[in-house]
Amino acid sequence: VQLQASGGGLVQAGGSLRLSCAASGRTFSRYAMGWFRQAPGKEREFVAAISWSGGSTKYADSVKGRFTISRDNALNTAYLQMNSLLPEDTAVYYCAVDRSGMADRSAGMDYWGKGTLVTVSS
Repeated sequence: VQLQASGGGLVQAGGSLRLSCAASGRTFSRYAMGWFRQAPGKEREFVAAISWSGGSTKYADSVKGRFTISRDNALNTAYLQMNSLLPEDTAVYYCAVDRSGMADRSAGMDYWGKGTLVTVSS
């Protein structure tokens, strides 16, 4: 599975962005998917995860109520809708696939895409 994240950019605080993660390979729909982020000088952290069917989702407390993860298996694409963005959301965002779990642990991910930078100005 190869992953390509896109949709990052510069946005003012309170604004919105939608990230996309396009996957190659027919097995994408079998696996849970996760979004992670890494801010400058900080460790990579979990943001959101979605099960293979899309029926189950999980969020970090810091983004609950503001971010929404979704997927379209027919298009081999996952999304992260980010609303009410805060300066502390500034980070490089990565999508990743977990072949055996719920995609909510960085150490458990099997495939990673290159990140996309999100910058939120105050």
